[in-house]
Amino acid sequence: FLVLLLPGDEGIEPPPKVLETPIIPFDQSPIFCSDFLKSPYIYTTETIILSITFFIFIFPNSYIYKNGIFNMKKPCIKSILRFSFILVFAFLAGTFTAHIKKQISPQAVMASTEGNWGLSFQEEGAPPVANATFEELAAFDAYYAQDTDEKNLYLTFDAGYENGHTEAILDALKNHNAPATFFVVGTYLEGNPDLIKRMIAEGHIVGNHTYHHKDMSQLSETSAFSEELTSVETLYKEITGQEMKKFYRPPQGKYSESNLKMAKDMGYKTFFWSLAYVDWYDNDQPTKEEAFDKLLPRIHPGAIVLLHSTSSTNAEILDELLTKWEEMGYTFHSLDEL
Repeated sequence: FLVLLLPGDEGIEPPPKVLETPIIPFDQSPIFCSDFLKSPYIYTTETIILSITFFIFIFPNSYIYKNGIFNMKKPCIKSILRFSFILVFAFLAGTFTAHIKKQISPQAVMASTEGNWGLSFQEEGAPPVANATFEELAAFDAYYAQDTDEKNLYLTFDAGYENGHTEAILDALKNHNAPATFFVVGTYLEGNPDLIKRMIAEGHIVGNHTYHHKDMSQLSETSAFSEELTSVETLYKEITGQEMKKFYRPPQGKYSESNLKMAKDMGYKTFFWSLAYVDWYDNDQPTKEEAFDKLLPRIHPGAIVLLHSTSSTNAEILDELLTKWEEMGYTFHSLDEL
């Protein structure tokens, strides 16, 4: 019976996800969401136990097998009512326990959802539901969007390598006087110093995407985590003569609470995103229409947009995309305004 009181792993279920990271090719996923507390309740353990309870204690006392068929006994009403009462009580008790635990220990939400950054788009023009709330991320100087009703947009590009599309992207940004942040890895800095200098000259920010583009959630040692970021800082200073802005984006959106804390301790702000789409496969690029179908209805006030500078589609459509967002009343802002 005590197991019935446990509403899932760690007492709190993670929110529904639409994973849109540079590695995991999921653009949408089914949403299992209860209107109660807007949280999913998938009680696998409870379902198994209640099913066993039914077939062991209730079914034999409720039916009699005769002439090849099961006939219901008269006393079964009491058994069904008893079973229903246990089911309802267990669900409500478990839900209440989860709610109380969340209020007492909000960091448990972060712990239960860390791993892959995920989003669930539930209403057109509204911010998606994410792994963590604005408040939970703020404790680590981390963001995934701006909590605002104003139509502000924050453009970001992940740059793992250069394949000839960044120049066109920079041209489109310049045409719209739109600031952006380019999160770059170590090899990008080594191979493209002229592009880095152009980004800086045109008012953009170059952010830290780590040196090797590792799964940072697997780095538990502060020294290993720090080296991935400081190596990029050193290269940036050699190229530009300037200190690097301490803006960090976890590769593939993989993170842990300890990572967020390490980044904060190093003086970094961590930036996830609230809008992205599958644009990173060189040999399977979305069409212009497919890109607009994702990027136009899902835009929302305060969005941090993630695009990849390696995408030929992005290079082709960016000028028109920015125009369409402007026609919808949006203006472009720099991440350092957050």
